[in-house]
Amino acid sequence: MDAPDSSEARPGLRLRAITMVMVALFAVLGLRLWALTALQAPAAAQVVSSTSVRDVPILPTRGTILDRAGQSLVNNVTVEEVTLSRDAVKGDPRVVGTLAAALGIPTSQITDAINNSRYSIYQPVPIANNVPLPVILSIEEHPSEFPGVEVTPSTERNYPQGEPPGAAQGGYPAAQVLGFVTTINATELADRSKQGYQAGDPFGQSGLEYQYETPLRGTPGQRLVSVDASGSVAGTLKTTPAVAGDDVVTNLDTGLQQAADSALANQIQALRHSFDPKCNSGAGCSPGATGGAVVVMNPQNGAVYAMSSYPSYNPSVWVGGLSVAENNVLNSPSSHEPLLNRAIDGLYPPGSTFKLETATAALDDGLWGVNQYYDDLGTFKIPGCANTQGSCAPLHNSEGDGGFGEINVSTALTVSSDDFFYNLGAQFYDAQSRFGPMPIQNTALQYSLGRTTGIDLPGEAAGRVASQQERQQLHKLSPRGFPNTFWYTGDNVQMAFGQSDTVVTPIEQAVAYATFANGGTRYAPQVAAAIVTPAGKLVRRIQPQVLGHVSLPPDVYQAMLAGFTGVVNNPNGTAYGTFKGLNFPGGIAGKTGTADAVGGQEPTAWFAGFAPTQKAQYVVVCVIDQAGYGATAAAPVVRDIYSYLAAHPVAPVALAPARSGASVAGPAPTTTTTVPSSTSSASSASTSPTSTSPAG
Repeated sequence: MDAPDSSEARPGLRLRAITMVMVALFAVLGLRLWALTALQAPAAAQVVSSTSVRDVPILPTRGTILDRAGQSLVNNVTVEEVTLSRDAVKGDPRVVGTLAAALGIPTSQITDAINNSRYSIYQPVPIANNVPLPVILSIEEHPSEFPGVEVTPSTERNYPQGEPPGAAQGGYPAAQVLGFVTTINATELADRSKQGYQAGDPFGQSGLEYQYETPLRGTPGQRLVSVDASGSVAGTLKTTPAVAGDDVVTNLDTGLQQAADSALANQIQALRHSFDPKCNSGAGCSPGATGGAVVVMNPQNGAVYAMSSYPSYNPSVWVGGLSVAENNVLNSPSSHEPLLNRAIDGLYPPGSTFKLETATAALDDGLWGVNQYYDDLGTFKIPGCANTQGSCAPLHNSEGDGGFGEINVSTALTVSSDDFFYNLGAQFYDAQSRFGPMPIQNTALQYSLGRTTGIDLPGEAAGRVASQQERQQLHKLSPRGFPNTFWYTGDNVQMAFGQSDTVVTPIEQAVAYATFANGGTRYAPQVAAAIVTPAGKLVRRIQPQVLGHVSLPPDVYQAMLAGFTGVVNNPNGTAYGTFKGLNFPGGIAGKTGTADAVGGQEPTAWFAGFAPTQKAQYVVVCVIDQAGYGATAAAPVVRDIYSYLAAHPVAPVALAPARSGASVAGPAPTTTTTVPSSTSSASSASTSPTSTSPAG
């Protein structure tokens, strides 16, 4: 062999070989890098995304609503809920048909639930609740036939009280005040998304359920889950339990509420089956009595003890989902709008109950004196009225009433002399240079008429006190509906005794009479008394709110009080016959009202009363539409309520109530098997199985 130093060296060849190897290696690395960044990047991103952590909310148990004694008006009941995993449906679609057959429902109903976007994709979908025990046992005993199907405890709203036998029995005590709960809708979700609401969450839709939604809701919990590439939950990383909602203690007295509901409903049904031969210009008619309302409140602080609206409903129909048939009944014109809370949203002409405001204005402003007399001849001719098309025909006292002779303001209130108040309306019109254009309207506003009262309920309407200013505003809104913008003496006369375009809500008139009864302090009416924890610890006491005052000097107050007392206790009083024989401690005062309505219909009937006559503790106002005279249609309802109060005075609020019955284990006694349906106008609001235990 040649010696190493004798061979020809070839460094160029070696260098070329090394260079080629290096180029090849870099080419392979470049291709790999390109593949990772260009070809596999989306898949890699999907893997990273799909295996990330997801936050699944845990719904809290909703707080309860209690009456002033600590009894539950609304609580929660534990039910067995059947759920189905979406992953199980993907793996074995046959489970849909098997489960539908077991539950006795169409497969489309389960498919709709599975595809419903309101349910979280990371949690089992609720399919049915209140399922019969044999069906539950069959599902649990045959797990291989029902993959992904679970039976878990859940909670839903429960209504443990009831109405006494009679016309009110189909409803529920204070139904419109309490409200109802359904699944949050898209609009509500958009408004509340920053507060942590999710699609499918329960949400108060009306009444106290809406007004106090935030404390009732509680604080949602959190479950952190890992999700694999297929979108399935791979495991739970951490769980933070939900905090149950607080309870709302109300000023409502359940026994009194039931008595008011019953008195109102029974009277309306009786009126509908009666016959008034004087109605419809002597042709006779049966009163339509389409609906009515009652308010009972404490004039010393504004606490609402009872609030009735008829016709009514039972909020339990929303539990498990409102059916199409039930929705049609609630919204049918023939049902006379049971969802409407007439106590705060019904607008009625006040009739002679408005004489409170006119008398106060006349006496307090100095137009009339407490000892000044007027010769009531039974008719009144509007001063200076030009006789065109009979518009200046003399006005009369109520049908059957002649002249009352020489009377002062006290007697005028007792006998409800229209003639007396016609005169006040005319005098105020003629003395505008001294008292301004709206002295009666301004006093009415101080009493709360024509404005919202500030009650802690949603949906309150504001009344309207007739005036030229109001008439001009109505004309702007509807020139054809309200073509007249003038204001004459006759308009002021009509307004002075509660007619013309004036309409008020029952809660407005209740606040007005409460303001008079306590000597002139106007309180906001309050349904809720306090917010407490599920354990009964006070969170917040809801204090009385003073919103204004009415000037009632002692001589003015005493003169008017004598008139209101005479309505009930004087043999000439308009309600004497109705209240005769009722011995209420401290006596009762009040005012009847009868407001003319459309021809062929009975008038709107009112009665507003307060008792005892000194340092009054109760104001009771009743209105019934198309009912007849206040003394014979509305006053009997108020009498029944005072009869109940005489034997059952309202007790103080219990702020550390006994919590028995605050939540219930097992199915509610009035519930039936129900299945959420996408065709219902509203669906039930039940609490997640992973939420904390029911309050109480």
